[in-house]
Amino acid sequence: MKRALISVYDKDGIVEFAYSLKKLGWDIISTGGTYRLLKENNIDVIEVDEITDFKEILDGRVKTLNPRIHGGILFKRDNKEHRKTIEDLGILPIHMVVNNLYPFEETVNKQGVSLDEIIENIDIGGPSMIRAAAKNYQDVTVIVDPKDYNCVLAELIKDGETTNKTRGYLAAKVFSYTSYYDTLIAKFFNDLVGIKFPDYLSLGYKKKEQLRYGENPHQEACLYTESSIDGGSILSGVKLHGKELSYNNINDGNAAISIIKEFERPTAVAIKHANPCGVASGENILKAYKKAYECDSESIFGGIVALNRQVDEDLAKELNKIFLEIVIAPSFSDAALEVLKGKKNIRLIKLEDISIPYKKSMDIKKIEGGLLIQDKNQDLLNDDMEISSELSPSEEDIDELVFAWKVAKHINSNGVVITKDEATIGIGLGEVNRFFAVEGAIKRAGEKAKGAYLASDGFFPFKDSIEALSIAGIRAIIQPGGSLKDDEVIEKVNEEKMIMVLTGIRHFKH
Repeated sequence: MKRALISVYDKDGIVEFAYSLKKLGWDIISTGGTYRLLKENNIDVIEVDEITDFKEILDGRVKTLNPRIHGGILFKRDNKEHRKTIEDLGILPIHMVVNNLYPFEETVNKQGVSLDEIIENIDIGGPSMIRAAAKNYQDVTVIVDPKDYNCVLAELIKDGETTNKTRGYLAAKVFSYTSYYDTLIAKFFNDLVGIKFPDYLSLGYKKKEQLRYGENPHQEACLYTESSIDGGSILSGVKLHGKELSYNNINDGNAAISIIKEFERPTAVAIKHANPCGVASGENILKAYKKAYECDSESIFGGIVALNRQVDEDLAKELNKIFLEIVIAPSFSDAALEVLKGKKNIRLIKLEDISIPYKKSMDIKKIEGGLLIQDKNQDLLNDDMEISSELSPSEEDIDELVFAWKVAKHINSNGVVITKDEATIGIGLGEVNRFFAVEGAIKRAGEKAKGAYLASDGFFPFKDSIEALSIAGIRAIIQPGGSLKDDEVIEKVNEEKMIMVLTGIRHFKH
């Protein structure tokens, strides 16, 4: 007689599965709520304490942790000594374990949940059972996902047993499942006691979808999500129109949203290859978009646009004039949707909380053989900002410098941003030399650079950049400071009658 031990929190489909097992001649052992559910549905089921000869204790904390359960799961069927031990002790073989765990993930993410409730949702017996069954997968079938019921039943109906390949697949699923489960518990306890960088690090992510390909067509790719997705993330957006997002779309969309969160005024961000090609604020979102478009009307083609106000019909008509991959906004009017949906391939993402700052979190960068982990760069300025030039900035100068600084925070180093009237007009980024970045930004700004403002994500090591900026007509500079040549740089700024503010905080992005 084949025996299945069934004890599940997620009871989706379990009655039908148990009924099918009974029809195939299986005995079913069960516990707690699963036992009661099966009995209520007239399925003959054996309560676990009839097998263990031991009542569950400690409010259900101990019920399946018993040699008559784990012995029945773990003994090796092809080992004579194992078989003799099982027979001598009167332990019945268990051929299948069906179990999914207490809902720790759902519990820990609930608002206002108590510590006691979280602790009580750390499953002990369940992981022990399914790990035991997975370890002995050559003889035992283990199921943790209701989606696998049908394939297991199909094999049982066809051959009377599951294949070794299927049991191996199900075992792999168990160890991935318990690893993820334990990772969430470890994270909870590390957060509870304030450990930021534990000695042993596990990262828990769930597969969301297989992507068509990665950065390039020859690279396979997949999207995974964290247990709790931050509000305002690209992953919490709702796609209203268009085909599925690609690897690059998701990465670029994430970059656009990160920048838009820096601004409170109506702002538009245009992204190309994860870098801004246009950022602008305005009196209203239509004016902001037009200014962002004018920042670089060529590079924006085929790019991604993020906006922090509703897209109305007038703005939709402007957006519709060029090819855009994605438009992300907190909402779209019905009239705007009608206009934009006229283009088959454009993706429209509704992200209601696009302006909400991300929670404090960690940045992770994969390198060969390991990970680099750091605090996410969420600070913009600190208390060390000082005016280093003889000329003092006006309130309007400070506003423009801070606007430029917000954009500089999000471009690849070495990077500089030239702005005017709350709009980028020249961006130099990803250079191995800061002077090269300055040259690139000046070239892109052209005549517009006269009277404009510049932000640099790192300090100026030499005064040559200041000379070039003065010739271009830049009015004011914001930069971190901290160079050994700061005095020479400041002297040159004063000589050229420019304004310079030192922030005391830098924003490298590599």
